[in-house]
Amino acid sequence: MSNSFLDKTYDLDTPEETRSHYDKWAESYDREIAENGYATPGRVADALWQFLPEPDTEVLDYGCGTGLCGQELKRVGFHTVDGMDLSADMIDSARAKGIYRRLEQISLDDPRPIAQDRYRAVAGAGLLGVGGAPPDVFDLILHALPRQGLFAFSLNDHALADPAYTSKISEWVDCAAAHLLFREYGPHLPGIDLKSDVYVIKKA
Repeated sequence: MSNSFLDKTYDLDTPEETRSHYDKWAESYDREIAENGYATPGRVADALWQFLPEPDTEVLDYGCGTGLCGQELKRVGFHTVDGMDLSADMIDSARAKGIYRRLEQISLDDPRPIAQDRYRAVAGAGLLGVGGAPPDVFDLILHALPRQGLFAFSLNDHALADPAYTSKISEWVDCAAAHLLFREYGPHLPGIDLKSDVYVIKKA
């Protein structure tokens, strides 16, 4: 099978490169990811529902891409899901699925794209990592959450190999600013033998 875009994903260095890459990939993204058995969106949604089984909770799918995680959030029971992403073309694909209440393109110039205390729960499947969002996006999301808010996300094998990502979790958890509720290692993209940790973090 061809992994023309997937192969390039882990070589991206800047947010501008990432946005351009995903704009170009938007049309074939769902097909290529499905060919490789993308499992993480479902795992992230299941984990969030485990700790917040409340259908009326408004959930932000940050880095929503074409809407695969949004679909899973709806599947597990959340009624209201909003999405944000860097890529306008990815957002167009997500909009076509008809699952989001609202969709917004993230501006690289906006240091606080998420309104403070706006969402009690944020999901980020495949968001953080090499070729994706940098480690400081973890801080951005945790700061935006209200007290007791939940962040459900993943770190794939590439991100787990980079201590800059895992150290962000430690910075919050070690000083009790947040609590680790869930961590599970499992399939991410089986087609390329890539796995991921799925986490649920609760802000103190």
